[in-house]
Amino acid sequence: MLTLSPLAPELASLDRQFESAKAEASELAGGLQDSQFNWRPDARAWSIAQCLLHLNMVGHQYVRVLESSLAAARARGRTGQGPFGYGWFGKWILENTEPPPKRKFRAPRSFLPTDDQPVQSVLPTFLHLQEQLAMQLAQANGLDLARIRVPAPGLGPLKLNLHVTLAWIAAHERRHLWQARQVRHHPGFPPGH
Repeated sequence: MLTLSPLAPELASLDRQFESAKAEASELAGGLQDSQFNWRPDARAWSIAQCLLHLNMVGHQYVRVLESSLAAARARGRTGQGPFGYGWFGKWILENTEPPPKRKFRAPRSFLPTDDQPVQSVLPTFLHLQEQLAMQLAQANGLDLARIRVPAPGLGPLKLNLHVTLAWIAAHERRHLWQARQVRHHPGFPPGH
């Protein structure tokens, strides 16, 4: 019988953050009509649909990168025990990603979401993505989160350590869920029928 060891504290915290993202996205988008889901406060602002679609696009790229990086790290025996820190650069990245946004970043062209997305496909995809991220956390358990370097999709040659990468994914989700909540609470948000 296979027994799984409990997640390292850093990974257990991230697991709770991904669960929280699932709950928040469900609360934000669940029950919306497509017209509400795709409503934008102005031409420069994203809709709730675009916020979630962007997270899906980024998340799927990261899941692929994580799968290959974690498999390579396991093959090389890159194990380690925490506690694991972020370092000054990792802290700076996370501080500038957390909502409310302190600085704006332009999304790479490959991660720009399109208009007119159906809630019944975007939301379930986001929820499934959180399950995939949780599986990556299980795969990362027991590895040296500080020594393993992971490419950052869409950001050229930049590589971050595994701990910062996972924390950034969670912070990035919080940032765009916060953005989606601003849309939902906008005075012009259309009422349901």
